[in-house]
Amino acid sequence: MRYLEKLKAVQERNQSWLCVGLDPDPVHLRVDVLKWDEPILPFNKAIIDATADLVCAYKPNLGFYLQWGAAGVIALERTIAYIPDYIPVILDCKTGDIGHTQAAWAAGLFDEWGVDAITVNPYVGSEGVLPMIADRLDKAVYILARTSNPSATQFQGNLRGREGLSAEVLRQSQTWTTAGHKGYVVGATYPEELQIARELAPEANFLIPGIGAQGGSLETAVYFGPDRTAGPVISSSRGIIYASTSTDFAEATRNAAQTVRDQINAIRKEIAG
Repeated sequence: MRYLEKLKAVQERNQSWLCVGLDPDPVHLRVDVLKWDEPILPFNKAIIDATADLVCAYKPNLGFYLQWGAAGVIALERTIAYIPDYIPVILDCKTGDIGHTQAAWAAGLFDEWGVDAITVNPYVGSEGVLPMIADRLDKAVYILARTSNPSATQFQGNLRGREGLSAEVLRQSQTWTTAGHKGYVVGATYPEELQIARELAPEANFLIPGIGAQGGSLETAVYFGPDRTAGPVISSSRGIIYASTSTDFAEATRNAAQTVRDQINAIRKEIAG
């Protein structure tokens, strides 16, 4: 099954465009969780069990696992295996190297770990993308186009003016021929620019971070996020998985995820008229 087909199927099944980020941070984990010998996997399992019927994808961020050393990498591999097969896994690793190195990343993440999509930094050009999905029909990359962080404009340019690196990434990468899907990371913290990104890439799926703790516009994400095949992947991490640091964290996580999913669906209904 191609990536967009899998994504659309779960979006319809769960009536959801919400992606939950699985980012185990020792600063925010419950004290009793930290007493476990290996706290990451049980924590992630509880989050997945509580939200699997509310999401369209899960997005573990590699950095939050590397900080735990080898135990974190093992927990990440086991977390990926635990996620139900019908839910896409997007590994947020922002890899971006020359061709043979990217091919090695792809072999490990796609072929060994079985993730469905990864985030890619396109700074090196097409070599950062083609070795990964040129021949992988069922996989996808989300290319960094406009990131959600405050200093994004320092190098990414003025997307509202259709100038700079972000605009060029969106234009140039559209010309690359791949078997797998080329999507884009476009942050909700720059709502005016999300519309421009959609105009420049009408058929690409968008991974949209920044709606939770970063304060991005959910309305803009819903309005300009959909492509011609599927809905966007609207991601929230801290605002959901750390809704509570008490023993009721799984229940609180479910409630927070359901609230965001329902907010998205209410906006969808309003737009549809």
